[in-house]
Amino acid sequence: MKKITLGALALLTIATACRDDSYSLPAKSSTNLVTPTLHTRVNGSQSPLTGIVEAYPCLEGSSIYFGNYVNNTLSVFYGFYNVLDGNITGDYNREVSLPVGNYNIVYWGTPKYEEPIHTTPAIVEPGLTLGADLSQLYFSLRKNSQDTTYIPVYDMVHVNKEVIIGQEDLEANMNRVVAGLKVIVKTKNNAVINSNITDIKVLIGGIAEKLNLYTAEPSNMTKTVQFNLVRSTDNTEMSNAMVMLFPSAPNPLLTLVITLKDGSVHTLSKNLVSTLTANTRLTVNIVIGDIFAGGSSGKFTIENWNEANETIEFPVVD
Repeated sequence: MKKITLGALALLTIATACRDDSYSLPAKSSTNLVTPTLHTRVNGSQSPLTGIVEAYPCLEGSSIYFGNYVNNTLSVFYGFYNVLDGNITGDYNREVSLPVGNYNIVYWGTPKYEEPIHTTPAIVEPGLTLGADLSQLYFSLRKNSQDTTYIPVYDMVHVNKEVIIGQEDLEANMNRVVAGLKVIVKTKNNAVINSNITDIKVLIGGIAEKLNLYTAEPSNMTKTVQFNLVRSTDNTEMSNAMVMLFPSAPNPLLTLVITLKDGSVHTLSKNLVSTLTANTRLTVNIVIGDIFAGGSSGKFTIENWNEANETIEFPVVD
């Protein structure tokens, strides 16, 4: 996937694609090629897609990767499009060019998000070869370098669609395959957040490790994604720009890791009532009580944690 407006994501070849023994490569060069135009939108959206779209041509009715003709030569490079209001825009596109015939196109996209989102998402992409079985390849979480947690992902959409090259344009109504999460921490009565708090990290567990490149199905929902909260300009809350996550197991564990000025670290953990499913966006509101400075590490009184109109009670954290 590629990140819209903030630069293209570097391709990482971390997996070796599987070749189907029954697949024979077509001629490496061809002069009878068709380059169809592209139209796309996100399902549930009121307007066509704006962002990045990738198109992986496969054999008809199959997940076997056919490839794409670049400069009249069959190559491993899939179609790559900058899209504005559902149509191709700009000069930096690698369009799909194929001989006339029936194909199964696997589409992936990264829509431009209208609200602020996490600024440094990342994924790991699989390596591709001609004849690879895309159903055996995955987009995976990228691990943080300093610990065992993972980085939030891009806003990602997907669909598979058959097309008759030479008769039809490329058209795709794409489905969002990630969930969004926003955490807002406030104090009682919306007071200023105590200056003893220097840092709050959020850990969300039960997140899928990877999405299948062909089906977009999530798997291995055992990973933990980490992101930081940032103070508001008026210092009355700490929150994050919306982060995108692969779907989660039911009722994932959410943990706050709170660091004080004296270096002490406190954690609060609770399973969410909600599950982070594809195309859902969850906002978790947390209210923290006073910090008592009588001890070296202080105390937190957690009054309640509102999540999807439900209240979760926390005990005092020592």
